[in-house]
Amino acid sequence: MRRADRLFQIVQYLRGGRLVRARQLADRLEVSERTIYRDIADLQATGVLIDGAAGVGYILRDGYDLPPLMFTREEIVSLVAGARLIKAWGGAGMARAAEEALVKINSVLPKNLNTRADSVEIHALAFEMTPEVRNLIDLLETAANERKRLSINYQDAAGKETRRVLRPLGLWFWGKVWTLVAWCELRDDFRMFRLDRIAAVLDTGETFRSESGKTLKDFYRLMEEENC
Repeated sequence: MRRADRLFQIVQYLRGGRLVRARQLADRLEVSERTIYRDIADLQATGVLIDGAAGVGYILRDGYDLPPLMFTREEIVSLVAGARLIKAWGGAGMARAAEEALVKINSVLPKNLNTRADSVEIHALAFEMTPEVRNLIDLLETAANERKRLSINYQDAAGKETRRVLRPLGLWFWGKVWTLVAWCELRDDFRMFRLDRIAAVLDTGETFRSESGKTLKDFYRLMEEENC
């Protein structure tokens, strides 16, 4: 790793307001602690707001901002591919944000890397995505984020429709179909609802609090136990 890249990584590791010891940095960057001490001293000399001391640890002061980020080739591919997938298969708001993200990714790269970003040959086409589905994705994502209880009309595989009151927890994408993970108050249990079978959605105007046994973490834990 080039020294310039190592200095950048040190600042990255120190972000977030947490104390990091020189040994931790040395292990991550595969150098000696003495090298880390020298690098920290050089960063401090150039104005990077790092507090701490050898044997204690280091922390980056709040308010310090990094210059434009640099990305490896693999990171560029991952970011561009991910943004294109969301642009193709995400909600309307997500698609707009993905488009903006692609613009920002290109804007922070040097000219010699812009061509690389633009030439990532990973694309996503979504022939079956409609404005209605995109808007529904945004609505459900917002409800899950804001913990808004929803009332929905849901059709099963046979076309039978039922009314459900849900606590929306999160969205899963299966490559073609989106599903909503929720706590169903009718069944008093976790359920997954296909978005293409949701006939209507009504915001009840009520919020819900996280309760033990009814959170997304609880759902993941149950899924792991079932797959063991």
